[in-house]
Amino acid sequence: MIRNFAIITILLMAFSAVDASAQFRDGSSYQDLYDSETVLSLKEHVRTLSSASMEGRRAGSQGEKDAAAYVEATFTKYGIDLVSPAGGDLFGINMENGDTLTSRNVIGYIPGYDKKLKDKYIVIGARLDNLGMDNMTIDGRKVDRIYYGANGNASGLATMLELARIVKTNSVMLRRSVLLVAFGASADTFAGAWYFLNRSFADADQIDSMINLDMLGTGSNGFYAFTSSNSDMDILINSLTAELQPARPEIVTAEPYPSDHRAFYAKEIPSVFFTTGKYPEHNTEKDVESIIDYTMMEKQLEYIYNFTLALANTTSGMAFRKDKAPSRGPSYDDVVAYYDCDVRPMFLNSTEPAQFLEKWVYKYLKYPEEAVKDGIQGRVMVDFIIGKDGSVSDVRVLKGVSPELDAEAVKVVAASPKWKPGRLNGNKVRTSMTIPVEFRLQKKGKASFGIKK
Repeated sequence: MIRNFAIITILLMAFSAVDASAQFRDGSSYQDLYDSETVLSLKEHVRTLSSASMEGRRAGSQGEKDAAAYVEATFTKYGIDLVSPAGGDLFGINMENGDTLTSRNVIGYIPGYDKKLKDKYIVIGARLDNLGMDNMTIDGRKVDRIYYGANGNASGLATMLELARIVKTNSVMLRRSVLLVAFGASADTFAGAWYFLNRSFADADQIDSMINLDMLGTGSNGFYAFTSSNSDMDILINSLTAELQPARPEIVTAEPYPSDHRAFYAKEIPSVFFTTGKYPEHNTEKDVESIIDYTMMEKQLEYIYNFTLALANTTSGMAFRKDKAPSRGPSYDDVVAYYDCDVRPMFLNSTEPAQFLEKWVYKYLKYPEEAVKDGIQGRVMVDFIIGKDGSVSDVRVLKGVSPELDAEAVKVVAASPKWKPGRLNGNKVRTSMTIPVEFRLQKKGKASFGIKK
């Protein structure tokens, strides 16, 4: 018996010593045994899209065509309606040598439920192509060099595919409809995005917002959101940060990379670009799967899903121009944004906005009877200032739902006990903060509010 136990122990020690990154014949590894289903799906997408057989997915190549077919097949597998023809929505690009490059977009569609908003669209896009391959000479012999593009942009496509699956599963929660687009010929010219907006999609004027997913696989380096300084997008991103999230993007004012969001910006469609930013392997043959951080990709995916849901369900949509946002005037000049404080304001010893929502707002909020009777629900975006003495003032609605719900949200926030004030450079400062106040209706007219658990 003791001898058998020793043998088992030796076997367990041998197994534990196996390199978790060692691969089986199908390309999977021992680490895959411990991964969630979502991570396994992300891995499958990235491995397929960045495999040598795709030859770097150069625009117009067989590799890009194969990648489009994979996206198309995955949409179909996930039960998502295709609005592009079989083989993708083809378009041509005239080349300098007189030839025509043929590329394609693949477009999936998930309808919204709201009678008034279902003909409005949120576009979620990801770049399909990469740099392809070329030849180089090593020791006098020519060798093919493949730009695999695991992070650029197999990671963004993988995220879009899994986002599509989750959104489809929860489509009963969407007020607006969602279009999912893998853009062809986008690495250099954003041609796929331009063609979609200007030639292909007849209802482009009904697109309310765009989410761009490009290079999302190196999350240990950071997670960023570029909104072209769109105040409405910034407010929505910051409001989600007030909730419990697995990952939180940093809003940046400098564009990390040029990408497909530019074509939407040119059409004055509010857009946000989610990315993990610059990385050393960008546009090199070293952009392979081993650099991908799947754990962070899964967390980012959950955040982007929550953002998509919030964006699709806004009542009034996003304004394109920043100057449409309400202004406080000169009295607001000395106020520091909540997330810019060195030491953020605290409510009941917590710097998390969720603490204020749970322990104060939702504890004392009352659902107006008229709103319940009329079936009115939604998210009220409330902005306020926390003074140097910790008192709350200047409470206002940035995005309202109805006069009844707006007034109730303002009343409860304005009655807040004092906070511990924020600090910048060691000094107390007046701090601005924006929170989402949720009013929800359940079956049989029951009312509820609160943060998702």
